[in-house]
Amino acid sequence: MKVFKDLSEMGENIGKELGVTEWQTITQEQINDFAEATGDLQWIHTKPLKAKFGPFGTTIAHGFLVLSLAPKMLEDTYVVKSAKMGVNYGLNRVRFTAPVPVNSDIRARVTLKSFEKMDNARGKGARLVVSLTFELKESKRPACVADLVFLIYE
Repeated sequence: MKVFKDLSEMGENIGKELGVTEWQTITQEQINDFAEATGDLQWIHTKPLKAKFGPFGTTIAHGFLVLSLAPKMLEDTYVVKSAKMGVNYGLNRVRFTAPVPVNSDIRARVTLKSFEKMDNARGKGARLVVSLTFELKESKRPACVADLVFLIYE
């Protein structure tokens, strides 16, 4: 895990990798829980027997399930000691580039893409864009690539 004492120190790392998470296995239970929470009960995700005869030979994780792991993945790659609060601000770009079969292992590679100091009514901090590449073990193609925008206040 990369530890920054403050945002100024972090800002010196534009274009650099902030870290890579440990591999995490995507289970059918996770997929089912996500399907239940979102109402996306499509058989390709939730019906193992039917999915066995589908295009991937098994169930696959929802793309948005993979993307929803981003906050935890970020938490596992870096910390800004002076930060009082961080806020998700949005996404600039997301692509689901490969299916994630059940019981696959994924991890995130995180790079600081941009960093902009800010000083407004909410306080001093920075707006940053981090690029996440969700790597899929034993695949040359990532499962997902995304640029996430965050506001961090000191």
